[in-house]
Order: sequence, then C-alpha cells, then structure tokens
Amino acid sequence: MAARRQSETVGIILAGGRGERAKPITLKSADYIRSKALIPFVGKRLVEWVVEACRDQGIRRFFVVAHGLENRNQIKLLLGHGEHHGVEVRYSRSRLDRYNVGSAGATLHNLEQWDLQGRALVLPVDSLFDFDLAAMRATHDAYDALVTVAAVARTGAEIAGKYGVMRTDARGLVTGFVEKPSLAGLRELFPQTAADERATLPTNAGMYLVDCRRLRLLAREPGLFRQSHQRLDWGGDLLPWLAGQGHPVATHAIGRLGDLGNVPDYLHTLRLVLDGAYEHMNRLMARPGPAGAHGWIHESSLQTKDDLTGTTLAQKIEEGSVRIGPGVRIGHEVEIGPGVRLEYTDVGDGAEIREGSTLVNSAVGESAVIGAHADVLDSYVGPMAVVHSERGRPARLECHTAIGDGAVLRPGSRFRGITVYPRLRVPTLTGVPAATELKSADDVLRWV
Repeated sequence: MAARRQSETVGIILAGGRGERAKPITLKSADYIRSKALIPFVGKRLVEWVVEACRDQGIRRFFVVAHGLENRNQIKLLLGHGEHHGVEVRYSRSRLDRYNVGSAGATLHNLEQWDLQGRALVLPVDSLFDFDLAAMRATHDAYDALVTVAAVARTGAEIAGKYGVMRTDARGLVTGFVEKPSLAGLRELFPQTAADERATLPTNAGMYLVDCRRLRLLAREPGLFRQSHQRLDWGGDLLPWLAGQGHPVATHAIGRLGDLGNVPDYLHTLRLVLDGAYEHMNRLMARPGPAGAHGWIHESSLQTKDDLTGTTLAQKIEEGSVRIGPGVRIGHEVEIGPGVRLEYTDVGDGAEIREGSTLVNSAVGESAVIGAHADVLDSYVGPMAVVHSERGRPARLECHTAIGDGAVLRPGSRFRGITVYPRLRVPTLTGVPAATELKSADDVLRWV
C-alpha cells in the first residue's frame, strides 16, 4: 500500500477562494456568497467537472483545501467523501484556515497535515483545463522537477497586462517570471514577439504537478518556513523563489485553460465547451442528441409540452417552429415555446423559454424564465431569475449582462453589460450605463 501511494498522483483542489470576481454567479443573495467550487456549469457544479476530469486520468484520491464554515460545508454537501464519484475526498482541517491567505502557503501546510509523499496535481476550482496527465508526468520525471507548471502558449497581444510569462533556459527549465507585462515591456524582454506578432510565450495556467516529499523538506527551511506563515502565493511568490534558488521548475504545455472567474470569461469558456473545443468535456458530457453536432437535449425536455401550443419540443423541432443551432445543451424538463431560436446556449433543468425568444452565447440557470420575444445575447441568467418580456415590450440582454439568482426584470428592459444582484425586483429600465452594478433597491431607484 505504501509503495502504491508513493507512485500515485493525488489531486489537491484549492477551493478556499470567495469568488468575488465571479459575482453575481457566486451569489445566492446579496450578502451570501457561494464557494467558487459550486459555480453552475453545463449541468453540474464546477468542482464536479474538476473531479471527474482528473478521475478519468487515474486520480482516485482528492484533498480539498477549504476555508471557513460555509465554504467547507457547501463543498462537503456536494462531494461528500467522494462516494458518488468513485473517488476518495478529504478536507483540510479548520485550524489550518489561518494559512489560506496565500494559495502556496495553504498548499504547503496541508501537504504536511495530510503527510503526502508522492506526486500531487494542485489545481484551482474556478478553471477548466484540457490536459494529458500522463504526458505532464512524463515531463515532470524527465526533468526530475520539484514543480512542473502547466503552461498555455499565448501571443503578446493576449498576454499584455493580463497574464504572467515564464522565462526558460536552453534546457527548458524556468529561470524567472514576468508578472503581467505591458506590450512594450513584453517586446523589450522577448524580441521575438516584436518581430512576429504570432509568436507565443508560455504563460502560467495555475495548475502544478509537485513532488510532495521534496517540497515538504524545502518548506521546513527557515526562509520558506517564515514566508509560509505569512502570505505565500504560487504564481507571485513560491514559484519565483524556487526558480531564483535554482530548484528545478519545469513547464508543460497543455491544450486549453478556461477561466470561469468572471462573467465574460465564463461565457467565453462556455462557448468553447459547447463548441466541442475541450476534449475531456466532450468525453464527460452526455452523447449528443438530435440537436446535431455538439448539441445535448435531455429526453424529458424533448417530451415536455409548452402551455401555448400543447406540442412537445420534439414536435416543434421536427416541424421547424423551434430552431436549435449548434452548441446547445438543454437540461431536464425544460419548457420551450414556438418560435424560439437557440445557439451556443446552456439551459438548466426546469427552465422556461417562452415563445419567440432568441438566445445566443448565453447561459440560463435552473428554473429560470425567459419571457416571450426576449433577446438574450452573450449574457448570464441565474437560477430562478425571471426576465419578463412581451411582443410589444421585448426585453433585451446583451454584452455580458448578468442576472443573479431569483432576480425579476419587467418587460421592455434593455440591459447592456449590466449586473443585477440576486432577488432584486427591477422595473423596466433603459439607458443604464454599461458596467453598472445594481446591488440593492437603492441602486435600482437611481435609474428609475
């Protein structure tokens, strides 16, 4: 048993973050925030996709770094101890929560608590990764690396001001990190990006394969020990320190990284998943149904009748009164009226899409209602939210508008890049500036 556990790779899920950037997706109410692990995504919670993707590549033991009562309970209620996923799940001790001010510090203290000796894949819970664990292990072993950093190749234009870049030597080992450089700074440091705008550089994807035994020994040295009791992050602190001290830090290119930490990135990643760009999600999601390539419709929804015509969704698709384009997932018992058009859209269980509505590049949560003749484009509508709309006063949501759980919008609303917090009742509004956040009734009254 001991030898097997030395050779296996375990998963360490960093799930203690509060999900501030992902509001209102992470909000259940204005003052109650869910764990990022519980972000809904194509029919499951994000942490479930993380566990299943790793399980399918051979990881059977998971260790969750949680933080606080609510965060820990929310995840534990969902995953339990892994029984429903065919894995083993353990959780960090609450007494170690005080070290969760930094992702690396939290990792180091919990490596010790769990007495991990072999390899561990450390990954966040607010991202999707398309990767080959066996190939990453091969890179790790070839370099005898202390840490192997999952890397995504990006152009200078993609990197500037948004991503950190890794500098490597002739052997391919990391020698340093440049944190979110400007385009001018990037071209100065990496002349190849100035000569060819298509040239790519390795950026840190936030997922790490680590040698637990060696990292634990290193963490006991005075310098790193002191840092681990203060703020110690992976990308900004620990990795630069390791590379600067000459410890072997390797990189391994992965297929894709999808950030789900804010509404625009959530919708962008959703579009790619629904378009089949994530191979591991293609394997994990149900087989495509009659919607065509990269489309998923649950049988119960195909047999659900709308209350206007009394016909099933299957009948409406066959007669052409409902148009299901590419990249559509429809959950259980969804009611869809005539004249609806869907494209690259995820519709949660029990939702209602009324007649004449158009939804493109959007997400609709469980039991949400989209009113008649509404246009929902590049937007997020949370569970139980209601977007009232009528033929004469259609609602229009676009440009990364996000409607929180249980919020209610009146007919005729025109929202462009607006955030509405959960459970707010919003009268018909137009002309509200983009990027406005409606967090309370007082915020709503300012625009009435």
